[in-house]
Amino acid sequence: MTETRYPAFGILLVDDEPAWLRSVSLTLERSAGITNIHTCQDSRQVMALLGEGGIGLVLLDLTMPHVSGEELLALIAERHPEIACIVISGMNQVETAVKCIKLGAFDYFVKTVEEDRLVGGVLRAIRMQQLEQENREVSNRLISGGLRHPEAFSGLVTADPGMLARFAYVEAVAKSPQPLLITGESGTGKELLAKAAHALSCCKGPLVAVNVAGLDNTVFSDTLFGHQRGAYTGADQPRKGMIEEAADGTLFLDEIGDLSIASQVKLLRLLQEGEYFPLGSDRPKRLRARVIVATHADLAAREAAGQFRRDLYYRLRTHQVQLPPLKERRCDIPLLLEHFLAEAAQALGKKKPTAPRELAQLLATYPFPGNVRELKALVYDAVSLHASGVLSMDSFISAIGPGSDSQTPMEAGERRNPFACCERLPTFSEAAELLVAEAMARSTNNQTIAARMLGISQPALSKRLKMRGKAD
Repeated sequence: MTETRYPAFGILLVDDEPAWLRSVSLTLERSAGITNIHTCQDSRQVMALLGEGGIGLVLLDLTMPHVSGEELLALIAERHPEIACIVISGMNQVETAVKCIKLGAFDYFVKTVEEDRLVGGVLRAIRMQQLEQENREVSNRLISGGLRHPEAFSGLVTADPGMLARFAYVEAVAKSPQPLLITGESGTGKELLAKAAHALSCCKGPLVAVNVAGLDNTVFSDTLFGHQRGAYTGADQPRKGMIEEAADGTLFLDEIGDLSIASQVKLLRLLQEGEYFPLGSDRPKRLRARVIVATHADLAAREAAGQFRRDLYYRLRTHQVQLPPLKERRCDIPLLLEHFLAEAAQALGKKKPTAPRELAQLLATYPFPGNVRELKALVYDAVSLHASGVLSMDSFISAIGPGSDSQTPMEAGERRNPFACCERLPTFSEAAELLVAEAMARSTNNQTIAARMLGISQPALSKRLKMRGKAD
């Protein structure tokens, strides 16, 4: 398998000294895992190389024969403004540095500078280029609309415009090496969205999922980083961590909001430095996987309460998408119902049952605290009990329970008396008539559903309707 090159765009080193080119290439690869490096000794060839495309960053020596670094810097700024340039000079002169920055250089370093400073500057330039590319991609996708690869989201059944907009965003940032944070209530499909992002990333490695909820600091470190033989009592053999298992792929960390502060520090260092130490080892390994995290928790609230590190929170939310609960996309219930009926029938070796027309209306009156996962469980349970004919609604009614409100619970500020503005209060009989009429209208005259909305039995509602009919 061909190893993924980092970064996705090429980095061109330009200098007439072969020894310097070799030294910097080795330094960038050894210290930062940068492998997509190209070199050029003849400054006259630089513009032709850039014209071929694929280069996103140039490290440019200032003093060269034929075409000077200063001339090249001006030409690159004019003809390829999308390419970042870092100037490397043998002269430590403030005037020269200022002039280069004015000509468009991203940064300026002296050749005698420490390796760490140069590597840090290159990594900053890479991140800037990546973010600019991602911003362009997101803007283009939002302007053009639609999905280029809708098949990647086949596991998430929806026709909701808000969900489709979220899919377009994920598609736009799927190839980004920066972390992706997926939030939403339990059962909304966060892992399915992570799988879609992985599929769209074109990463050659696997998707490795780890639920970090309940892991203490030691187990978290061992699970992610692995260990050397003898790292602790019982460590008889070395073991790869999940980070190494996910090499050239995606590492998906679920329930990230439950991490301890000590584990958060280790995760932050992993994301910032791009390296980690297996337990018992003093030799670092490079992070070669894209990191996606998910949580049902409100990270902003946890951060404000001091339960989640602020620096990690802002690091994780470089790319962020929140999945809405099912109660906010009730229009998807009929689609999901049909999807799970077919899926359950196939899994249980049965013929797909026909759902009664009222079933989708009944389900739309329920707030689904367990979201799509709960709906799936309800359908599987009903299909497992189904023998023949039309699917029974009994198991659904039993699971949902009587008298569940059809609407999302009102906020405290909305809990006001609907009769407060009435000059004359209606009688009990009149109020009951209004409630019955409204329930029947909302349920499209389905007595079973209307009765549930009113919190009464279906026979009681039927009796009241008959009384009203006689009165009319």
